[in-house]
Amino acid sequence: MKNNKYFRKKNLKKINEIIEKRYNILIILIIAIMSILAFNLYNIQIINNEYYIKIVEQINQNTVLGTTAPRGRIYDRNGNLIVDNKGVKVIYYKKLSGMTTKEEIEVAYALANLINVNFEKITEKDLKNFWIKNNSDKSLDLITSEEWSQFKKRKLSSDDIYNLKLERIDKEIEDYNDLDKEAAYIYSLMNKGYSYSEKVIKKGDVTDSEYAKVAENSEKLKGISTRLDWERSYLYDSTFKSILGTVSTIPLEYKEYYLKKGYSLSDQVGISYLEYQYDDYLKGNKNKYEVNDDGTYSLLEEGTRGNDIVLTIDIKLQKEVENIIVDNLIKAKSEPNTEYYNKAFVIISDPNTGEILVMAGKQIIYDNGSYKVYDYTPGIATSPVVVGSVVKGASHIVGYNTGALTYGEVRDDACIKIASTKEKCSWMYLGLLDDVSALKYSSNTYQFRTAINVGKGVYNYNQGLNLDLNAFEIYRNTFAEFGLGVKTHIDLPVESLGFKGNSEVAGHLLDFSIGQYDTYTPIQLSQYINTIANGGTRLKPYLLKSVYKPTKEPLKELVYENKKEVLNTVNTDKNNIARVKQGFKTVLEPYGTGYGYIDPIYNPAGKTGTSQSFIDTNLDGKIDTETITNTFVAYAPSDNPKVTFTVISPDVSHYNNYSEYQSGSNSRIAREVSQKYFQFYK
Repeated sequence: MKNNKYFRKKNLKKINEIIEKRYNILIILIIAIMSILAFNLYNIQIINNEYYIKIVEQINQNTVLGTTAPRGRIYDRNGNLIVDNKGVKVIYYKKLSGMTTKEEIEVAYALANLINVNFEKITEKDLKNFWIKNNSDKSLDLITSEEWSQFKKRKLSSDDIYNLKLERIDKEIEDYNDLDKEAAYIYSLMNKGYSYSEKVIKKGDVTDSEYAKVAENSEKLKGISTRLDWERSYLYDSTFKSILGTVSTIPLEYKEYYLKKGYSLSDQVGISYLEYQYDDYLKGNKNKYEVNDDGTYSLLEEGTRGNDIVLTIDIKLQKEVENIIVDNLIKAKSEPNTEYYNKAFVIISDPNTGEILVMAGKQIIYDNGSYKVYDYTPGIATSPVVVGSVVKGASHIVGYNTGALTYGEVRDDACIKIASTKEKCSWMYLGLLDDVSALKYSSNTYQFRTAINVGKGVYNYNQGLNLDLNAFEIYRNTFAEFGLGVKTHIDLPVESLGFKGNSEVAGHLLDFSIGQYDTYTPIQLSQYINTIANGGTRLKPYLLKSVYKPTKEPLKELVYENKKEVLNTVNTDKNNIARVKQGFKTVLEPYGTGYGYIDPIYNPAGKTGTSQSFIDTNLDGKIDTETITNTFVAYAPSDNPKVTFTVISPDVSHYNNYSEYQSGSNSRIAREVSQKYFQFYK
């Protein structure tokens, strides 16, 4: 009994101790929580009182954003303004909630009486649609009772009924006068695109009188408003315009993308090339307004123009080069065998940074007695060509790397003949050649023998030739290190890889080694010659040089500056690159295939190329004509390259049974372009 009493007393003591400990812990927690609350209260009411007042104000504010702010300006590398903004008057429509079709038609007629709109673009379908909307009861009579019965049975859809109405309207729209047609056109503009987004009725050519009349009658014109807007102004007209890109309202296919980024459907955005690529820099910040209780707006935050960007392009040199291309394209048309020669490309680049100074492509089309000029510059990144012998520098590197070619190795330029195939020869018999003179005179057979060695083949005249198919991969891997057959990563939204042949017969490896198999884009060729010029470093080519804040004094507050980006270095001994450069130097010396392409006083080096191309001349989807494409890559000065040139003339000539004449247009373009460059950069 005593023991039980003892144990009960002991247990009670333990329970009291546990309760006391828990109570103390609870007191400590309460003190800690109260301390935190007291500190936060002190922080909110004393230390950061103003900050939290602003937060509350922002939560309680009903704010809206204004229209799209002006975009940033675009300058060239020398500070010349290329793209600016100019103010324009705009008359636009934004559908009000609950607005009926009848009210929209009334507004269209009222507006047609106040402004002049060119309604020549209106279609017959637009007029018929307008008549149906304006005569909904009468349009019902255009459908037979049988058709209505089929509609009720769901054998005809609403679209079917509507299309039947359109088909049967004829004389109903013959009595439409100019006012009716103008109102119909305005109505079509009011209902174009997204239902409740802004629809531009007239922009740019709005007169002061029209602007005032519409503003004065805005209460009667439901949904019609006026505003001062902006549009892009191109100070050098069409020069480089296609790559500068375009600005427009948000395209339907990009709707979700831009809405997630906080855009409004009526916002102006870059939709192509540089305007699209650098939209985040160029877009402006809109005015921010508070909506007052009476429905009026108070400006909270003034918008700003977008950031200004500076390009690597020299716009004045770009303009000169574009003119040179066009002049020579037209001049070549007086020469034989140039029926299919209608475009050419030129790139001028800095091999030490990857900056592009000039990027030009032009096309001419004969139409109604004269040549019309079209910009083809996007083709520099998207139009692959068969480039020919310009790639022989990379082919030499393959030979040096694999031991298939040694310095000073002498070979006979005799034709190669594989069983059951035509002879493969150089452009003429060139005698005994070493690796340097093989580049100077552009020997094909020298490269063929290197390719056979790379493929571990044994060649005998007119016998079969078996090669290790890994040779294709060896060649392509090395070519890729120079930028051929891979993305250059130029800062444009689109870029082609070119065409990669899928046949691996021996003859095609020989063709590959002289640039007659895979195809490459002009920008890939430019990256290739840059890599050789700078000693084996493949750099990313780029067009954006820097970004600046939109200050009153332009280009003073730097936001971002582009730097050269190394993509890879060619996996080869530096001496191998130096050996290729030695050969490229001889190409532009007397008797070399490129002698005279660039004035020797500038100490140039480079490589010419002539390739067989095939085109579809009658657009039936079948290749039917063999043509010749000329290419040229170069750099100067050869001992310390500061600039590279890439010049391409696709389909410059074609094979003719009556004449073997080949136009020298590509060499003329190269000579004039390089001369113009050195006038600019002495």
